[in-house]
Amino acid sequence: MKALVVYESMFGNTAAVADALAEGLRRSMQVEVHDVAEAPDPLAGDVDLLVVAAPTHALSLSRRETRAEAILEGATHGEEVPGVREWLEAVQFTRVPVLATVDTRATKARHLPGSAARKAAKIAHARGLGRAAARASFYVTDTKGPLVDGELDRAGAFGARLAEQLSGHGHAAAG
Repeated sequence: MKALVVYESMFGNTAAVADALAEGLRRSMQVEVHDVAEAPDPLAGDVDLLVVAAPTHALSLSRRETRAEAILEGATHGEEVPGVREWLEAVQFTRVPVLATVDTRATKARHLPGSAARKAAKIAHARGLGRAAARASFYVTDTKGPLVDGELDRAGAFGARLAEQLSGHGHAAAG
C-alpha cells in the first residue's frame, strides 16, 4: 500500500506532525511526504491513502489573509504559497484514495467547533475525493507553538494505527 501525506505549515508544527505521522505509516506502507507547495497534481493512481495536514486558522483551513497574518507574527512560510484549501480545490485525481485529515490547533481552541481537518474533509468529499476515514487534531501551546508534550508520539501512533487498520481491515477509522 502507498500513502501520500500533504501538509501546510506556517510555523513548523504541522510539518513536524506530518513527519511523525508518516513515520507511523511507514511501519506497514510506502509513504511520500510533501509540503503543499510541492504536492503532486494530479494524484498518482497508486495512492491508497491520502493524508492531509493543516494548521487551523480562524476555525478553518488557512486563506491568503490568514497566512498573511501569520507572516506578520513571524511565520516562516509565505502567503504566496497556496495552502491545503487551494490544493484540495484544484488537485486532479483518477482514483479515490482513502482520506485522513489532521490539523494542529491551539490548546485554548480545543473546545471550539472549527477545525482545519474537518474543513479539509468537507472540501475533499464535495469534490468526490472521498469521505475522511479518520480525522485527528494535534495541539500546540499557542499560535506559534511549540507542540504540546507528547503530540509527536501521538501523531506517530495515529499513523501506525491508521496503516494497520487500512492494511488489515479495510477503511476503518483510526482514533
